[in-house]
Amino acid sequence: MGGGRAPAPLALLAAAVAAAALAPLSGAAAGDPADAVTPIGPDMAILKSTVEFSVPEDNPLPWAFVEGTVPNPVPGYPVIIQIYRGGSAAGEGVHFAQTPVGPDGSYEYRFRVLNVADGSRTSAFAGDYVAKIFKVVYLDGRAGGGLTGSA
Repeated sequence: MGGGRAPAPLALLAAAVAAAALAPLSGAAAGDPADAVTPIGPDMAILKSTVEFSVPEDNPLPWAFVEGTVPNPVPGYPVIIQIYRGGSAAGEGVHFAQTPVGPDGSYEYRFRVLNVADGSRTSAFAGDYVAKIFKVVYLDGRAGGGLTGSA
């Protein structure tokens, strides 16, 4: 990623991006720092990650998905996903979603990027996009490790 951003702590696998195969668009290694950590109390914070991706005009694949793991998740708080067209968060908002976090901290959200009906293809995504992903976490390591070293 350009612009000096730290790698996202999760993988955004977009079927729309990889015509040959699904592949992560950013670093997925455990412990990668988030783009931003915003405290929302003495022991909780929101981690925000930003992932840039491009979807080719001739994308043949119908589905895309966002998946990852939340470090130290706070029970009851979903992962929020915001997708903006134009390659920047100032672009047009085109898709907003939330998905539950599993007991192991994992999450996955699937969405349609190409519709095929009666031989006609309608692409919901083509061009440059930015995905912003928000996760609510404990700061004190209750679920195993804390967020020391996160930016």
